[in-house]
Amino acid sequence: MVVAFSPVATTPALADGKHQVAYEIKTGRGRQVVQIDPNDLQCLSEALYFEARGEGLRGQQAVAEVILNRVDHPRFPKTVCGVVNQRGQFTYNKGARIREKGTFARVQKVAVAALSGAPRTLTNGATYFHARGVKPSWTKRFERTIRIGSHTFYRSDRRLASN
Repeated sequence: MVVAFSPVATTPALADGKHQVAYEIKTGRGRQVVQIDPNDLQCLSEALYFEARGEGLRGQQAVAEVILNRVDHPRFPKTVCGVVNQRGQFTYNKGARIREKGTFARVQKVAVAALSGAPRTLTNGATYFHARGVKPSWTKRFERTIRIGSHTFYRSDRRLASN
């Protein structure tokens, strides 16, 4: 888990026009410098804040896993912001204000860890999740992998047989 992080340098725009920011992260195993796209960090942090701020650390990490699993999956957009902003996929209002600064700082640490290559072992490859208390129709088509906190996670690559 990331204990602290701070930007140390910004690289010039890459060929695709994107900038990367080098962050020094401090973990329980020491310090390292990682390159993270600031837009990815902002999008993932906002998604975690609005989708999982009431969850414990594992629940927030699991939601981050789903988003990054989608980035790596051929059926979803190829960027964090593309996944988070995909129409109809996440329920939060993109224009909503972040009111709890301390909570946002905590989910930002989860986002930095996830974008720095933290292992994705909590959800068993999940690409979907929903909160307890709702039962989307798509849950019948996918394999349920785990429940963490108030979220249930599903993997889309193994479709269940339907009669």
